Amino acid sequence: MSDALNYLVAARGDALGHYFKFLKDAGKYLDPKTRDLISVITKVHAQTEAGFKQYLTRALRDGVKPIEVIDALLMAFPALGLAKIVWAAEIILEMDMPEFRPENLTREATWHDVGPVERFQDGETARVPCDGRELFVYRKGEELRVYDSRCPHQVTNIPHLALEGTTLTCPKHHWKFDITTGECIAVGKEPLKRFETKVEGGRLFAYW
Repeated sequence: MSDALNYLVAARGDALGHYFKFLKDAGKYLDPKTRDLISVITKVHAQTEAGFKQYLTRALRDGVKPIEVIDALLMAFPALGLAKIVWAAEIILEMDMPEFRPENLTREATWHDVGPVERFQDGETARVPCDGRELFVYRKGEELRVYDSRCPHQVTNIPHLALEGTTLTCPKHHWKFDITTGECIAVGKEPLKRFETKVEGGRLFAYW
């Protein structure tokens, strides 16, 4: 939520609570993906950029595929019109999410070569490019954890300079993450996206 909405909840939560309960109950018989797509469409209709980014990232976390987002927007053409669909597409392009690039929209998940294991030092974090993504790799002993460099809030690409010790802070809205676990430890709630990993032939691979 925005700072302004948080303020109103703090000031008159008794009144706004009814509104939030209505929103929750209104979609309780829908599966999560359908509900997420409807939420995305409503934000496009209202042309609220922050809300669109918030619900778009939520939809992706809940398993909605990028191609399903595109199809939902196109199916809503009679209500949205071309101008609002283009508005949404411009925001998606600005967010520069690898999964929305045309060549990736229908691509199946696969293993990606992140680099030689010896490159990653015990107790340290590296930020590395890999097949169109930026990754944070944290090593503890023999365990290697690979995270998406993008904040789960509004997919801001977090730079390596944002890492102090084991705390990673998104520069946009100051969500803080423990890089050893990926958990969000301040401001927000969602953890960093973690990729499945394996080691073969002395090289680290991540799956997406």
